[in-house]
Amino acid sequence: MLLRQLEYLVALARERHFARAAAACHVSQPSLSAAIRKLERELDVPIVRRGRKFDGLTPEGERVLLWAHRILAEADALRHDLSLMRASLSGTLRMGVIPTALTAASLLTTPFCERHPHARVSLASLSSREITRRLAEFELDVAMTYLDGEPLGNVRITPLYEERYLLLTPDDAELATRPFVRWAEVAALPLCLLAPEMRNRRILDDIFEQAGVVAVAAVETDTVSALYAHVATHRWSSVIAHAWLHMFGVPEGMRVIPLEDPRQAPRIGLVIADRTPEPVLARALLDIAPQVDVRGRLDRLLHDYLR
Repeated sequence: MLLRQLEYLVALARERHFARAAAACHVSQPSLSAAIRKLERELDVPIVRRGRKFDGLTPEGERVLLWAHRILAEADALRHDLSLMRASLSGTLRMGVIPTALTAASLLTTPFCERHPHARVSLASLSSREITRRLAEFELDVAMTYLDGEPLGNVRITPLYEERYLLLTPDDAELATRPFVRWAEVAALPLCLLAPEMRNRRILDDIFEQAGVVAVAAVETDTVSALYAHVATHRWSSVIAHAWLHMFGVPEGMRVIPLEDPRQAPRIGLVIADRTPEPVLARALLDIAPQVDVRGRLDRLLHDYLR
C-alpha cells in the first residue's frame, strides 16, 4: 500500500467525482482509478460504489477513509519531526478558524511564519461543528474556535481570550451617547447580525433570551465583512465581538458602546486533537501563543476605541 493511493482516496471522497479528484491530484483519471482498484485488491474489500458515476464509498470504504486520514496525518508528522531535527521547520500547518476569530488569527500566524520561514500556513474559515469533525478525522492540525457550549471531542485546548461584545451604531443614534447599553435595548434596534447557523449568533440569541427578549435582524449574513458593509451604511446597528476591531475598526460616522457583560463570556482558544505525538507544526504554534498575549493585545485595542 502506497501513501499516494490513500491520497487519491481522500481526494475522491472530498471531490465526489473521479475527474475532479484526478485533477486535484495532478494525475490522469485512469491512473487514479487504477490506484484505487489496486488498493481494493490489496485490502481485499470493495471501497468505492461504482456505477456510471461516483456513487459514494462502501461501509468498508468509509472505514478505510478514516484510516487514510490518520495515516496521512502521521506521515506529515513524521516529515515535520525530521525537518525539526534539521533545525528548520517546514511543511504546511493546516489551521481551521471560526469566521468570528479570523480577524485575530493573524496575531498568531504572522509571528509563526516569521519564526519558521520555511513553513507554510493553510488557513480555512470553518464552522465550529466542521472544525470538530475535521480535527477528529485528522484533516486539521490545529483550530481556533469556541471552547465552551458545544462538544469538541477528544482534544487539548489552549485558551486565548474571552469574547467581549459591543454595540456598533451610528453616531446620531439614540443610544450613541450612553456609557453602556443593555441587551434588551439593543433588541429594539434595526439590526444586522450573523446568520443563525453560526455559533456567534447562537451565543447572542442565548444572551438575548437571558435578558427576556428576542432579537429579530433585518439583515443576516454569514460573513463579518458583509455585516460591516451593511452597518457602514448607517441604516442598521449590530453587536460585534471586540476581536473584529483588529481588522475592521469602527466605520466613519459610527461608534462602539460596551454591552453589559453576559453571565459567562465565551472563550476562544486553540484546539488540537489529543494524540501522541503532537503535530510538530501545531506544537510550534502553541508555543508562540503565550508570547503573543492575544487577550492583552485585543483588550488594549478595545480600550483605545472606547477612549
